[in-house]
Amino acid sequence: MNFDPNNPIVKLCAKGVSLEGKPEEASRLFMQAWNEATNDAEKFIAAHYLARHQRSVEDKLKWDETALDLALNINDDSANAAYPSLYLNIAKCYEDLGKVEQARENYDLALSFADVLPDDGYGKMIRAGIYSGIERVKP
Repeated sequence: MNFDPNNPIVKLCAKGVSLEGKPEEASRLFMQAWNEATNDAEKFIAAHYLARHQRSVEDKLKWDETALDLALNINDDSANAAYPSLYLNIAKCYEDLGKVEQARENYDLALSFADVLPDDGYGKMIRAGIYSGIERVKP
């Protein structure tokens, strides 16, 4: 996805990322971004960062699934690049909750979108996470 660095929601999330050593402050900014977001793309960005700052796996899963639902609503092919990571995050939550079948299903979905990942460090990291997860939940 293309992120406009001048977008106020992107700015709030970027500021939150810079404060990740101070999780309460970062979470407050991500929640502010969520509350101020005006469209699915902005809400997706905020939900993605909110997921990272949840204390329970259940809450992380809720925000990861919210981010995925919003990404699926964005009418932009560039949103496809977010799917491998989103499905990977959701799969890991299900795995951590002991819901192996749902984990397996989401790891497979992550893999089905892996071809859109760039061939760089980020893409390799996401692919490695997908393959590792698939190995852990094999029947």
